[in-house]
Amino acid sequence: MKLEGLTFKGGIHTPHFKSLTEKKPIELANEPKMVIIPMQMHIGAPCEPIVKVTEQVKVGQKIGEANAFVSAPIHSSVSGTVKKIAEVLTPLGKSKAVFIESDGLNEKHESIKPKGTVETLSPSELKGIVKDLGITGMGGASFPTHVKLSPPEGKVIDVVILNGAECEPYLTADHRLMLESPERVVEGLRIIMKILDVKEGFIAIETNKPDAIEAIKNASEKYSEIHVASLVPKYPQGDEKRIINAVTGREVPSGGLPMDAGAVVDNVGTAAAIADAVLEGMPLIQRVATITGDAVNEPKNLLVKVGTPFKEVIAQCGGHKENIGKLIMGGPMMGLAQCTDEIPVIKGTSGMLMLTEEQSKCSEAEACIRCGKCVDACPVHLQPLFLSQYAMKDMLDEAEEMHVADCIECGSCSYICPARRPLVETIRLSKREVIARRRNR
Repeated sequence: MKLEGLTFKGGIHTPHFKSLTEKKPIELANEPKMVIIPMQMHIGAPCEPIVKVTEQVKVGQKIGEANAFVSAPIHSSVSGTVKKIAEVLTPLGKSKAVFIESDGLNEKHESIKPKGTVETLSPSELKGIVKDLGITGMGGASFPTHVKLSPPEGKVIDVVILNGAECEPYLTADHRLMLESPERVVEGLRIIMKILDVKEGFIAIETNKPDAIEAIKNASEKYSEIHVASLVPKYPQGDEKRIINAVTGREVPSGGLPMDAGAVVDNVGTAAAIADAVLEGMPLIQRVATITGDAVNEPKNLLVKVGTPFKEVIAQCGGHKENIGKLIMGGPMMGLAQCTDEIPVIKGTSGMLMLTEEQSKCSEAEACIRCGKCVDACPVHLQPLFLSQYAMKDMLDEAEEMHVADCIECGSCSYICPARRPLVETIRLSKREVIARRRNR
């Protein structure tokens, strides 16, 4: 099986802009004085706080209980005192949050201890650890990982792929993680494979990270069931359906999920977090994030505690320049623009991108010239020019017939459009309306 130079049909070649941080080792972020830990930082039902104001908590102590299957418990990232519980603005919107004043001691909760190894624990025990310790997707979507590792009866999973593509421009957190902690990534994959009873696993990495490819190959060479697949650098290579197609040649059917193609895809950061949960008993309370862009004074890769205010993290990077025009959580293609830096780091904060005023300006849209570039670029084989027109004219039936719900909102169409039309922005609105109508049916 060929495992070099793999890719998918469609997509775009964006400038990488990774030179700002790709050579910078991961640093430990400063200890926050106060963490603000939202109860909603994952896809699914929000958690309910199980601590009270004035209560003393320790690192790794559960402070938010998940009361639904599609949810994930939340734990304290510091030791200290609960000061208040209130609704706050987060990178994803508004959420109830627990404010904890750090005592600087970082005393661990008594539950933080090794759980075992992949050899000594059963698949159900391993999955229980993933669920109890609040592991969610680290690539940005923050989907509860135990749900992804629980395929319904009848769905046969025969391959696991770790996503190390990191195709978003500017971001280098996954690159540095694979380079500096490849053993954790490989061990996390082994745990996932045992949970799903899968005999073959892949770690897929773009060829613009040759040092990471080498590190992962060295860490996995003693496991014949684990393979390293090198991918052609292209956006959106990191989308799970695109990476399945690139690595295995399989296509996820329209409206389907990766498990419909017999595959499960997890981010390399998620795998490392799973390894930490099993081998150390540590919940997901911190993550690597790239703080970068032309409007930040000193770009870095930092290991940041969940709940740390963006403002404090940016200050550790020398603060932002006066001409900052936009602050984005994540990358420039699929990241979420923020209106303030007073928001807290959440489990899905893969990066903080600061663009200048000049970089943030929107171009004036012109008339569509029917050049077809958006059709060629669409990795899902849709026709963005028509879907956008349907969206602007509120023609939802026509949009649904043309599979608008399959759009992954990658932004390739808007990026490549010579007329600078807001294609993905309008399609996104139509997609949400169509999905809402389906639920009402």
